[in-house]
Amino acid sequence: MRWLVTGAGGLLGREVAAALAARGADANGLGRRDLDVTDPAALAAAFARHRPGLVVNCAAYTAVEAAETDADLAYRVNADAPRHLAGLCARHGARLLHVSTDYVFPGDTDAPYPEDHPTAPRNVYGRSKRAGERAVLDLLPDHGAVVRTAWLHGEHGPSFVRAMTERAGGRGPVDVVADLVGQPTWAADVARALLALGEAPGASGVFHATNAGRASWYELAREVFRLTGADPDRVRPVSAAAFGGRAPRPRCTVLGHDRWHGTGIPAPRPWPEALAEALGRPR
Repeated sequence: MRWLVTGAGGLLGREVAAALAARGADANGLGRRDLDVTDPAALAAAFARHRPGLVVNCAAYTAVEAAETDADLAYRVNADAPRHLAGLCARHGARLLHVSTDYVFPGDTDAPYPEDHPTAPRNVYGRSKRAGERAVLDLLPDHGAVVRTAWLHGEHGPSFVRAMTERAGGRGPVDVVADLVGQPTWAADVARALLALGEAPGASGVFHATNAGRASWYELAREVFRLTGADPDRVRPVSAAAFGGRAPRPRCTVLGHDRWHGTGIPAPRPWPEALAEALGRPR
């Protein structure tokens, strides 16, 4: 099977491309410089050139704040591009794994969101991602999968974990939001899950690929400090309101993982275990 990875220059896309290369897979990775996903003709040309049997769409507009005033671009990347990709996959008999986000949920409950829970995004970014999800599921009901993830960190690209690792090496207090809760997730674990889904015949529908458990940004920062040998008490809790921002944020987006059962693919492991491995530190 030939794989095509879009968004291959990003944090997650680079992990997926590396995992495929490590397996010796027949795969092509296209980053932003290689492929403008907002150009339908460019997408069609890439499809004709590479003839994939499976596409992993990691391309995304992820600037949550900027999306509030740049909705057109957010929708072109997050909604129109996956719709065009799904149409190409449908015409050519290929499968599509489309990466989405926890921000499709409102974050108004402390209970984990199951995969089939109704979506109700609170901001432009979340609404644009929901539109992309719907396009994939409508056009590829049997050959498309939506894979939601959240709070990604990894070796490639900026992330909250990287920022806190850098701050841990400094001095003085660090103020971190304590009233927004989610699931810190290692991109390498998501890449492995995507490859496993791609190799699972008939895997379609919605899957949640986040590390298990929950944490606030404050709790995550304290764990980063602890693992890197810094004093966790330097991290001080503050409210999200203290940072302002145009985009409404979901208060708590913990995702359930029930759909992994029965696929033969292991359910996601706890986030502290994944974080410790990502930072190369024993717990």
